[in-house]
Amino acid sequence: MTTARPMTTASPMTVRRFKVPHKGAIVAFILPFAVLFAIFYLAPILYAMWQSLLVVERDGTFGEAHEVFGGFAQYALVFQSEPFWASVGRVLLFGIVQVPVMLGLALLFALLLDSPLLRGKRFFRLAFFVPYAVPGVIAAIMWGFLFSPNLSPFTALTKNVDFLGADLVLWSIANVVTWVFVGYNMLIIYSALLAIPQEVYEAARLDGAGQARIAWSIKIPLVRPAILLTAVFSIIGTLQLLAEPQVFRSFSSAVISTYTPNMTVYATASVPNPNLAAAFSIVLALATFVLSFTFLKITQRKDAS
Repeated sequence: MTTARPMTTASPMTVRRFKVPHKGAIVAFILPFAVLFAIFYLAPILYAMWQSLLVVERDGTFGEAHEVFGGFAQYALVFQSEPFWASVGRVLLFGIVQVPVMLGLALLFALLLDSPLLRGKRFFRLAFFVPYAVPGVIAAIMWGFLFSPNLSPFTALTKNVDFLGADLVLWSIANVVTWVFVGYNMLIIYSALLAIPQEVYEAARLDGAGQARIAWSIKIPLVRPAILLTAVFSIIGTLQLLAEPQVFRSFSSAVISTYTPNMTVYATASVPNPNLAAAFSIVLALATFVLSFTFLKITQRKDAS
């Protein structure tokens, strides 16, 4: 005699709901960040977007000024502004040259610190990183004095080479930025090198690879994500260049008020024309996003292929 087992039907898609414990604690930890993020990040962005859609009108020639909705009138002025787009082209040229040089030096220093051939690693690690501890404004003032023909202790060089002239001042600024940020980027890459398992190096040595071969074939490919991260940070920083050229205006007449996009925004807001400055800022932010996103997509496609 056999007994029939009751047939149980199970849904093909069984959804299990897990009760999340301590929801109140999670909200309590997230809420301070969320409030500060909304107040100091989202709110200024939304306010700038709204300001960029307003125009100033007057009742008569000397009437009281008041803001009215103007649609995309400010953005039309942005795309007609030759000084703004000239400043964008200037920082793009700056980034094409300065970013690869800076990241190349950062990678070289990181590889040296990770190499067993280098003595006194603690000293060199501190020496490479110390310039980043100097504020950008202070660094620009210091290098501005060094480049000035009448103030520099290297007058034999600065009187023959015009580092503050129209032809070289951009690269003098690039020198300051490189000097400050090489150590910061080196630290990111060096941290990625320290995370590589030692077994990988031991296997390479057993295969007869030397230090140069290990660096080229193992270390650099494995720290590629860190290099890409520093590249994205550098692209964003390049388009936001402000402190160094603003300081160099005191040393060089070649640095005008619209020398970089951020300087153009600052000068426009000081007129004052906050609505047009807000439109400049929004366009600059979108350009930064598009450039960074495009760079990431291109590098991801290369990695996939």
